[in-house]
Amino acid sequence: MAQARYKLLVDAFAADIRSGRLSPGTRLPTHRQLAAKEGLALVTASRVYAELEGMGLVSGEIGRGTFVRETSLPPGLGIDQQATAADLTDLNFNYPSLPGQAELLRSALRQLASSGDLEALLRYQPHGGRQHERAAVARHLSCRGLAVEGDQVLIVNGAQHGLTATVMALLRPGDVVAVDALTYPGFKVLAETLRLELAPIPAAGDGPDLKALERLCKNRRVRAIYTMPTLHNPLGWVMNAQLRHKLVSIARRHGLLIIEDAAYAFLVEDPPAPLAALAPETTVYVSGLSKSVATGLRVGFVAAPAQWVPPIERAIRATTWNTAGVMTAIACGWIDDGTVTRLEMEKRQDAMVRQAMAAEILTGLRRICHPASYFLWLPLAEEVRADLVAMALVREHISVSTAEPFATSEHAPHAIRLALGSVDLTTLRQALEKVKNVIGAYSY
Repeated sequence: MAQARYKLLVDAFAADIRSGRLSPGTRLPTHRQLAAKEGLALVTASRVYAELEGMGLVSGEIGRGTFVRETSLPPGLGIDQQATAADLTDLNFNYPSLPGQAELLRSALRQLASSGDLEALLRYQPHGGRQHERAAVARHLSCRGLAVEGDQVLIVNGAQHGLTATVMALLRPGDVVAVDALTYPGFKVLAETLRLELAPIPAAGDGPDLKALERLCKNRRVRAIYTMPTLHNPLGWVMNAQLRHKLVSIARRHGLLIIEDAAYAFLVEDPPAPLAALAPETTVYVSGLSKSVATGLRVGFVAAPAQWVPPIERAIRATTWNTAGVMTAIACGWIDDGTVTRLEMEKRQDAMVRQAMAAEILTGLRRICHPASYFLWLPLAEEVRADLVAMALVREHISVSTAEPFATSEHAPHAIRLALGSVDLTTLRQALEKVKNVIGAYSY
């Protein structure tokens, strides 16, 4: 009988939420209030809410209560899609492009067509890339403060593929990986797919709470840490040299593999040395050209200790065999002739213009960002719910991300992440003004 009542109560709540009788943002009775009202044991009342949360209908928030979620938000908003409809202004996904880049591609294709090496590009390539191309990437990495040999570099199909190949090669299902409590959603998806356990580390200023990491390593058998020390996504921090040395010390003490994601590092001028330069024996450095050049140029790179290169090569073979020869040739040509360096500098300046615009328009709202970043984080006031703001912005034809895709802890904070790099400046200004107006309408 108790089981039947419990199920009936779950079904009744679900029906009321889906029909709109319980509107998004409604605070539900506390667990104790529900138990008393329905004559249930407290554990049964908690189970009702847990099942509703598992269905995506409510969210339980420590210290605040249980709330009805906005269920009409497009699924995967902020992680699986660039824009949910053709008429949406996309502020949830970055694909920055500068005027003239299409002409650069035309020129590169003409140059490639007249080269004597064209026939070789039609064949399979070495799994980690051809030697002269790996050497070109090594020279590029030296400009980022990372001195590696070409045979330590592997060319991959973008940074996400680099992360995938690294994890497949060096970790196993069930391994515990320390990550920031807010982190890159692509790594969350990868961890779920490969059955890794993510252990969240809270933020402490411009970096992870290293005392919390130390405690975690003492209490759990942590195998690796995934980190973005230079321009963290989504919080925009750049870890200072002291924090980097402390992180390396913890990694060495506990035998951690460090996976350093540097996808946005090009936007930071004169950053501290990469972790891979401080701990070359235990760090895999992953980056690419998707953000600095173009998202359609799926060329990335992995720099790893020599003993880890063969297993990562096998993972590349198991996933894509090799990066397309034409794409790699174009990318390495642009590395060698200075095009990549020039585009990185121009995009750094472009990001600064966009951040300055955001600072001007969003005055009065708390912002967490780096001045040369293509994204910013807007923590919302206590009374403002992120799902309601996101849905209101969809109605204004603006797509943003909530914190949920980035959160690795049990409860996601109420915040909005804005990607600034995918629309022209006029459209961006108009969209930011709407963002401020919508958030203001929910503040009271």
